[in-house]
Amino acid sequence: MSKFLRVAGRLAASVVASVLIGGVAFANLSPELGGKPTKAQRAAYAKSGHYHDGEFQNLVPTTLMTGGSTFSALWKYVFGKSAEHREPAAPLPMQRLDSLSITRKTPDMVRVTWFGHSASLVEIAGQNILLDPMLSVEMGPISWLTPNRYNPQLPITAEQLPPIAAVLISHDHYDHLDYQTIRRLKNKTAHFFVPLGVGAHLRAWGVEPARIQELDWGDSVRLPGLTIVSTPARHFSGRGLTNRNSTSWSSWVLKSATKRLFYSGDGGYGPHFQAIGRQHGPFDLALMECGQYDAQWAQIHMQPEQTVQATLDLGARVLLPVHWAAFTEANHPWNDPVQRAAAEAARHQLPMTTPQLGQPVTLDAGPLPQTTWWR
Repeated sequence: MSKFLRVAGRLAASVVASVLIGGVAFANLSPELGGKPTKAQRAAYAKSGHYHDGEFQNLVPTTLMTGGSTFSALWKYVFGKSAEHREPAAPLPMQRLDSLSITRKTPDMVRVTWFGHSASLVEIAGQNILLDPMLSVEMGPISWLTPNRYNPQLPITAEQLPPIAAVLISHDHYDHLDYQTIRRLKNKTAHFFVPLGVGAHLRAWGVEPARIQELDWGDSVRLPGLTIVSTPARHFSGRGLTNRNSTSWSSWVLKSATKRLFYSGDGGYGPHFQAIGRQHGPFDLALMECGQYDAQWAQIHMQPEQTVQATLDLGARVLLPVHWAAFTEANHPWNDPVQRAAAEAARHQLPMTTPQLGQPVTLDAGPLPQTTWWR
């Protein structure tokens, strides 16, 4: 019997290995993998001060896996004991976004609409700004290997959006930089502002080079009535097995004449939040990563309590938690991030807004959405 079990185990392992190898081979041939920075571009990245030996670095020492290996984490995620309610029992409440309403705005209005996970539309200084617009239901080149979106539809499609002044990308992971969405947005977007190296993906997908601008930490650009600044984050990058940290990652600051917003992108807690707050704050609203955390990768994704502390470090007046309510990428209940963040925010008397997917959050226009629809 033991011999049979050994043989069966080896056979199962061989099948799994073959499937994974085949999947990786397919992924490497897929256009979703993106492009690669040129040799000259890589040489220029060294001037940033946080690019060494072919990889971008964080401001403080950062370990990708703080417990176990990437393989063990993947094995635990796929075959281990799952947390209860890792996914919602039904599609989440959602409000359809009227594309006509986006075109109706005043120059001094600031409105943020979250689509789930981190994708958000920011209307500020009369401009339409998209943050990490992952607007697909399926993720990556091999959808059966990656999590699918909880809802079969989004509040709005890329095709329905009006002209976009700028798309801001925080980093090149599939749940933030989506090939299908970029292809649908590329002809209606005036500017793509991205971290160093990420432009190679966009060029490979047919975005006109003149529309792409790569920004290092501390670089800024101006649109009419609006300043956009690339600021540090504590994370990593890569869309394949051989390009880990070949592109950079960023958080973003948006400043109009009257309002300041912050978007964290992905990343672990660190001293950069206080530094950004001192230099660019205080902020009227902070869209902060809150979800997909685990003790095994504690330095690259914040726990919800750290999300609240980072918001306080920034000097932000209101927290909008993002990076949840769309995909399951960690072994915690799907609504654990918002429940823990809400409790911690209440303890610190920090206002937190919890809109439904597609529900606009308009600053200085009455009470912000704060229903506990996620319970």
